[in-house]
Amino acid sequence: MSTSTATPTRSPGFPWSTVRWLLGKLGGGIFVLWAVATAIFFGIRMIPGDPAEAIMGGPGSQASAEALAAARAQYGLDQPLYVQYFGQLWRLATGDMGTSYALKTPVAEVLGELIPPTLILAVLALLVAWAMALLLAVLSTRSGGLGTALGSGLEIVSAAVPHFWLASVLILVFSTMLGWLPPVSTNTPAGLVLPVITLALPLAGFLGQVMRDTVLEAQRSAFALSARARGESEVGVLLRHSLRHAALPAIALSGWAFGSLLSGAVVVESIFARPGLGRSLLAAVTSRDIPMVTGVALLSAAAYVVIMAGSELAERIADPRIGPS
Repeated sequence: MSTSTATPTRSPGFPWSTVRWLLGKLGGGIFVLWAVATAIFFGIRMIPGDPAEAIMGGPGSQASAEALAAARAQYGLDQPLYVQYFGQLWRLATGDMGTSYALKTPVAEVLGELIPPTLILAVLALLVAWAMALLLAVLSTRSGGLGTALGSGLEIVSAAVPHFWLASVLILVFSTMLGWLPPVSTNTPAGLVLPVITLALPLAGFLGQVMRDTVLEAQRSAFALSARARGESEVGVLLRHSLRHAALPAIALSGWAFGSLLSGAVVVESIFARPGLGRSLLAAVTSRDIPMVTGVALLSAAAYVVIMAGSELAERIADPRIGPS
């Protein structure tokens, strides 16, 4: 008489690899924020000038020595540098970003008003850049050798164009000469067109190079040859296989791309007189508004960390073979 021994079903273990991945991202994000806060603290104090004068309204305010001394005492600027440094780190760790010297308003409140315009600009620019890069990659790979060469040339030129030069040309052509679009950013959709294109076009050139090379590689790969052997058309191979393969490196670069858009927003928002984090950061550095500079820099760094983690997560979803390391 034989007895059959049933093999117990092994329940999946706790996903420690995922936990390690999340903890690694969290630790890396905290390190980045600390590094940014430290660089801003010491970097802005290397700029010539007295921070107390910025608090009192700048050198033109002609504040008395007594008033400057009172401002230093109120904001702790009369304390040793290491005391100021660790005090600022503690305040930031507890969520206190301080009060803007120039605006006399809590930095957190000011940032709450500046985030939406910059976020809208950056997200729209990223979507437009993705669409332009995808279209350029598809057209250049579908047009043969000449189309690939022309597409490559356009991508290199657009990726190398400086934001300030492109913004000036767009304003000259579409605002001054044609009168189609406003030269400054307004609260209307038309006022967003030129700033978005200024940010999106150089990024589209860079993403387009990555996508085009990956599409060409995918079309020559084994799975593309197998799909053609099964009778699938070239369009089907492109849409079902090549584009998905080409999207992976572009998704991985989206975090970096979003960070570059935030840095480009400093120039674009200033040229188009658009309110936002970039324009406010430039004004804060000029006026030595230390709390405002720190708040904007930390917020930008935090957004960069989150977007990088999100892009890596999206890459893992798009390609299940990639697992937490």
